Order: sequence, then structure tokens, then C-alpha cells
Amino acid sequence: MLIVNVALFLVDLALRGQLISGLGLRPALFFSDFPNPIYQIITYMFVHGGFWHLFFNMFVLWMFGSEIEATWGSKSFGRMYLLAGLAGAALTLIVHSGQTIPMVGASGAIYGVLAAYWVMFPNRTVYIYFLFPVKVKWFVPGMMLLGLLFGGSNVAHMAHLGGAVCGLLYTKVDWRWSLFGNWFKNYRYKRQSAKLEKNRQKAEDVMKRVDSILDKINEVGFENLTREERKFLEDASSKLSKKKAND
Repeated sequence: MLIVNVALFLVDLALRGQLISGLGLRPALFFSDFPNPIYQIITYMFVHGGFWHLFFNMFVLWMFGSEIEATWGSKSFGRMYLLAGLAGAALTLIVHSGQTIPMVGASGAIYGVLAAYWVMFPNRTVYIYFLFPVKVKWFVPGMMLLGLLFGGSNVAHMAHLGGAVCGLLYTKVDWRWSLFGNWFKNYRYKRQSAKLEKNRQKAEDVMKRVDSILDKINEVGFENLTREERKFLEDASSKLSKKKAND
């Protein structure tokens, strides 16, 4: 995440801000030209409006995200990060559907990281300005509140809120993902087992009737079989031959 964000920032500098215009999320354009700009709900979180915007987001990502990633693993952490960014985009689209100014920055995803860290490590100590110790359980909500009150009108508050709620929910109900996955696996296994049992029962019924027809042939001869019995015997023989060929 750090590499992608920094690399795109350098490219944007070289292109003099053209990436922001193309990759930033413009809610009004998103709805008027849908589905063409649908990629913007992802790309917006990888471009930034300035050095300090990038620096603070990446600093928080490194400072708090590293420990979450070490605990969850890269795959789960990456999924939460992207979902938080998407949640920030979704809430912005809902609340500010007519906005024409592009929204950029990883702040929505970063707020998801902060919310997850707040849940997981509330008693960790953060040193403000490397001097003043504050517990994470007070630092994170305090920082979010200050950002809301003094962030200004050019701050994507809905993206922050959407990302924070997503990070909180993802952390609190993460066990339900595995529960749903296990339920789905069990459901699929039961369906496959039921299908196999049904096929097995059907095969047994076919073989019983074949045995019955063969017994009749032994008793009265093949020429005394009915047309239906001959047709059934031919079909059963054909299916058996195909099965052996496939095996």
C-alpha cells in the first residue's frame, strides 16, 4: 500500500495533477456517467492532493497498520483496508451525490485502520509529539473528533466516517465471515452428498430392473421381452458402456 501510494504521488507530480482529475472520485460524474467511472471508488484512495496529505496517511498506515497486519496476516488486513476505502466512497456518494470536486486520499481506509486498532489494542500507548503518552482508547476517538470539528469543509468527513464504521464492524464481526464460510462449505457438502445418494439410489433401481429383465430372458427368452423392456435394456447398456469409457 505504501509503495503504490508513493509511486502514484510521484507520477502525479510528474503529470502535474492529471491523475487526481482522472482517478479521484467525483460523485456527480460517477452517477451521470455510470458505469464508466466505477473504477474511481477504488482509485481515489491511492492518489493524494499534496505531500503532507500523503505523509500523514502513510505514517498512520505504517504506525498502526503494521501491527494489525502482523496479527491478521496480509490478506485479511488488505481486505479490511480496501473495504474501508470502499465504505468511505459509498457514504460519500450517498451523502454528497452532487459533488463535482474530486475526492482523493487514503483517509477513509486509514480511518478503518485506526478503528480496527482501537478495538484490538485499546491499552497501547501513543506518544503525541513523541513526548505525551496517551492510551489508544482515548487517542483514536479524540483524533477523529478533532478532525471532524476542525478539519474544514475541504475534508472528506463522510469518507472518514464510512471507513471508521467499516473498520469497526469488520473487527467486531470478523468471526462471522468464517462462520458463514463454514456454513456454506457444509451446505455445499450436504448438497453434494444428497446428489450422490440420489444417483446411487437411481443406479440401484436401474440395476434391479436390469436384473429383473435378465431373469425374464432366462425364463422365457429375449424374443418375449416387451418393446419397453428391450429399450430399457439398451439404454442401460449404453449408459454403462459410457461410464466405463469415462472411468
